[in-house]
Amino acid sequence: MAGHSHWAGIKHKKGKADKQRSAIFSKLSREITVAAKLGDKNPDMNSRLRSAIQAARSANMPKDNIERAINKSSIAADSNFENIRYEGFGPAKTAVVVTTLTNNKNRTASNIRAIFQKHGGGLGTQGSASHNFLQLGVIKIEREEINEEKIFTLVTDAGAKDCLFHKNYYEIHTNIDEIYDVKNLLEKEISNFISTEIEWVPINKINLNEEDNERIIKFLEILEEDDDVQNIFTNAI
Repeated sequence: MAGHSHWAGIKHKKGKADKQRSAIFSKLSREITVAAKLGDKNPDMNSRLRSAIQAARSANMPKDNIERAINKSSIAADSNFENIRYEGFGPAKTAVVVTTLTNNKNRTASNIRAIFQKHGGGLGTQGSASHNFLQLGVIKIEREEINEEKIFTLVTDAGAKDCLFHKNYYEIHTNIDEIYDVKNLLEKEISNFISTEIEWVPINKINLNEEDNERIIKFLEILEEDDDVQNIFTNAI
């Protein structure tokens, strides 16, 4: 799952190996199942489910996998998943926010704490790292979907806060309580979205030397391998 940071860019360049793709599919399936469980199983009536399905399609998840994940929501009716956020500092004192979707918060907390400690960092209390970020709605769209002039007009008319132009995709920022209102307006012109998520966007980014950059990449890769981790955000660039 893509976070807002240099880390997201690194993953985009690296592509997805089979092992990475399997892990991504697992996390996307879990989000689809939970979204379907908490709301309507019709994505047209459930904006969280619709966004989860769009993210799955962007990751090239097969249609059968998506349908199985939706159907699993009925079977998993007794499984209580929670969204829990963890904050701390990783290698080179980089601020890190980790969002999880778990049915066992003791397991998740223990695993994440161990990863932080093993790499010279540590978990903090709520607010210890997140004050370095803004929580925003972030919508990402492949550039090939629409030209710059049209997306700028759409975003302005929809009342979004900002639109960033990256090499391969557009990144639209909204207030967190307006993300699906903006998304609904964009859907009138755009069919495919990379992701629609609440993200932690760094206020001030820190530059790392080559050695520290390698350390943070290894740390983030291991964090992301944890099945309960959905997104990772860091102020490292």
